[in-house]
Amino acid sequence: MAKLIISADDENQEFHLEDGSSIAEVCEHSGVPFACMEGVCGTCVIEVLEGADNLSDFSEAEYDFLGDPEDSNERLACQCCIKGGCVKITF
Repeated sequence: MAKLIISADDENQEFHLEDGSSIAEVCEHSGVPFACMEGVCGTCVIEVLEGADNLSDFSEAEYDFLGDPEDSNERLACQCCIKGGCVKITF
């Protein structure tokens, strides 16, 4: 079971997800804005604070929108799955 921590407004919310689950639904429920859900618009950009290695590999849409993953901690929430372990994000 994986743990996703969403940090916003000086408050942390913890969610437990099945390994391999998409984080989009939990993020949307927690206030992360969404629009296209296809990785095109960039509305759902999140910053990964901890546990980036526990997220799925960059999708082609993320490469197109965000560029090289080595250059920042940003991801598109609509494109991420949590592989396991713990991930902490903010938006």
